[in-house]
Amino acid sequence: MFEKLQTDHRRFHEIEQALLDPAVAADPTRVTALSRERGRIAKTAVLYDRYLALGKEIEQAEALLADEADAEMRAYAEGELATLRGRREAEAETLRNLLYDRESGADHPSLIMEIRAGTGGDEAALFARDLYEMYRRFAEVMGWKFEVMDMEATELGGFREVSLSIKGDGAFRHMQFESGGHRVQRVPQTETQGRIHTSAATVAVLPEPEDVDIEIRNEDLQVDVMRAGGPGGQHQNKTESGVRITHLPSGIVVNCRDERSQHKNKTKAMRILRSRLYDQIHEKARSQRDQARRSLIGSGDRSQRIRTYNFPQNRVTDHRIGLTLYNLDQVIQGDLKGLTEALIDHDRREQLGDL
Repeated sequence: MFEKLQTDHRRFHEIEQALLDPAVAADPTRVTALSRERGRIAKTAVLYDRYLALGKEIEQAEALLADEADAEMRAYAEGELATLRGRREAEAETLRNLLYDRESGADHPSLIMEIRAGTGGDEAALFARDLYEMYRRFAEVMGWKFEVMDMEATELGGFREVSLSIKGDGAFRHMQFESGGHRVQRVPQTETQGRIHTSAATVAVLPEPEDVDIEIRNEDLQVDVMRAGGPGGQHQNKTESGVRITHLPSGIVVNCRDERSQHKNKTKAMRILRSRLYDQIHEKARSQRDQARRSLIGSGDRSQRIRTYNFPQNRVTDHRIGLTLYNLDQVIQGDLKGLTEALIDHDRREQLGDL
């Protein structure tokens, strides 16, 4: 890990010097490329500077302590030394987190999440709605921005599918392992004999790239307009404000009907399309990285069952790391941090071990 930090640290200062060179400053293309590279490694490089400075302070304090004979001064110096060592360990932990985020791709500023009802009919749609509310409450607790992109509701108030955007510090880091199949075991609202049913929903978490990350040509798009409406035709929009965008080279189709404005729907649809394309492009590199690691939390494949929510037993089980918690009532209300941090910790141990 520290070899990687040293490489970044050295490269950061090389770029700093290069940007001061008049010949470089006269070339806008090179300045842009260097500035982008600098931005990517700046945070770790600056923190590593602080880490190295603390190391020097610790060496000086140790040298002073070795030469100090006065008991009172030794006690004071030992206290100062313990404080410095604690600060350095805290900086090291921050550096580990930053490096993990960057290497795992978890440093994206925002994400697109898609939730779809699976097997189970109306109960599956209601469960998809529960997952949506769970993530919405979690985003609220974490102080993230939560935005609905598109939804298709049912008569009973469930969701056949819903797309949403979450933006904020650490959002992708916490949500990256939610992709996959979610299974629920409970007595449905529509069940009259009290029998427990099993149904499912699928979740996809896609990093939302910035415009510079991926380019989409207009000639590769087919844009169709359609009428948008609420559940069962209620609140029917009489104008053609809904938008369907087809990316011809990849065959990806995105619908967006949530806004009354066609322009807003098109903007949202393009954000979803960009995320899906970005995910598709980076899937190969991600797969190669995952295969090189000793174990894998999850492929993100929607067909992979990752978690079971058992309401009669108030139990939630994450099958990938064998974690079972008996606080489903709190989890479904948005208390997800225990789950997400356990997944992050498992993945980070694997990845940092490989680094």
